[in-house]
Amino acid sequence: MNTEQSEIDKPRANCGVIGAWNIPQASTMAYLGLYSLQHRGQEAAGIVSMDSRKLYRHAGSGLVADVFKHKGILESLPGDAAIGHNRYSTTGPSSHDNCQPLLVEDRFGPIAMSHNGNLVNYKSLRSFLEDDGSLFSTSSDSELILQLIARSHAKSVPERLMEALRLIEGAYSLILLTKNQMIAARDPFGIRPLCLGKLGDGYIIVSETCALDLLDATYIRDIQPGEVVVIDKSGLKQFQFADSKKRAHCIFEFVYFSRPDSRIFGDNVDKTRRKLGHYLAMGHPAKGAEIVISVPDSSNTAALGFAHESGLRYEMALIRNHYVGRTFIEPEQRMRDFGVKIKFNPVAGVLKDKSIVVVDDSIVRGTTLKKLIRHIRNSGAAEVHVRISSPPIIRPCFYGMDFPTQEELIASSRTIPEIKDHMEADSLEYLTPEELLASVPHNNGQGYCTACFTGDYPIKIEQ
Repeated sequence: MNTEQSEIDKPRANCGVIGAWNIPQASTMAYLGLYSLQHRGQEAAGIVSMDSRKLYRHAGSGLVADVFKHKGILESLPGDAAIGHNRYSTTGPSSHDNCQPLLVEDRFGPIAMSHNGNLVNYKSLRSFLEDDGSLFSTSSDSELILQLIARSHAKSVPERLMEALRLIEGAYSLILLTKNQMIAARDPFGIRPLCLGKLGDGYIIVSETCALDLLDATYIRDIQPGEVVVIDKSGLKQFQFADSKKRAHCIFEFVYFSRPDSRIFGDNVDKTRRKLGHYLAMGHPAKGAEIVISVPDSSNTAALGFAHESGLRYEMALIRNHYVGRTFIEPEQRMRDFGVKIKFNPVAGVLKDKSIVVVDDSIVRGTTLKKLIRHIRNSGAAEVHVRISSPPIIRPCFYGMDFPTQEELIASSRTIPEIKDHMEADSLEYLTPEELLASVPHNNGQGYCTACFTGDYPIKIEQ
């Protein structure tokens, strides 16, 4: 049995993208940046580089270290410009054909593209294009954008891209590379993060600022919703291809996806997660609790915020094994509990006879946390109170997060008391949507997508 299907109680992240322009050994810089973005996609990785003659591509399935493990690979990607991609599949299966960056030969020359997000009108647009004679080489929605670019009769690639973007709906943070330009674009709602940085005389565009830190690049600003940024030998130009009156930043980026050392949507992730824990402790205290523990690593910061606000001691009581692969194979059905035990081991000396608060960032199916509670009790805990630093997930995401179906979401069909009983916890409480929104920044009137918690989808979903 594959734990990815049965045991993982988190949504899978979307993708990570990076672009480097006018930077020596750009493919190496993209490679290093992809390491910082590994948490955003672990199915595949790839890089396309560009020199004065052509574009070069290497991509494959697996982690960054697996795809680029041979010494000569980066040497085969020359040039001072490159784009990279880490992938989780949201549209299209995890196959070599769907690895990004995609690279195609357009009538005006080669174009490579890295895409983070998901298009909600993909099926109808693809059917239209196929009926009109277009041939697709992948099942990824990203290829549809390239097909639309190829059909445009505009004079430049940025103009053709903007024409294509006006036809698509959904979430997208894009980086394109041609023989003379690097182009970035973000959807009008700004659902996925994308930012611009400076390194020497060159530029870095990347999903999260943690990659800028690794590369010693300076953060300049976020790419704005509905904006296209074009970088070439003459410098940087920006265009607004669509109105962005309504923002719908993915609030789950703050809850779970982004690294705590990143800055997204105008604020630091660590700072916001501490606020989540702060509001969780204020509105949902656990009477009689003695210590606070987290489910590492994504809920560590929220647990620290909860402990600080509640005045309880924070303890490291679950040790995570960081060397377990994504597809741990359990030898027999009767041994399925090993899928959780091999990843997390309780510290019995910390837990024995204690009333504890377990802080986690979210519950999807409920499988992992239920087994963790059982292991914590077996390690001697007297009481186990669970606090979740987000509201119950009741709807799937169609904008780039890979959630299970609605039927698999435990909160879509059970009340919180029913989930508590299913989990065998002494108590269970979540942040409310109002508390969650109070925790995140609202600079410049930004709004957030909370569809997975409320069912309020900002972009209409195609049936």
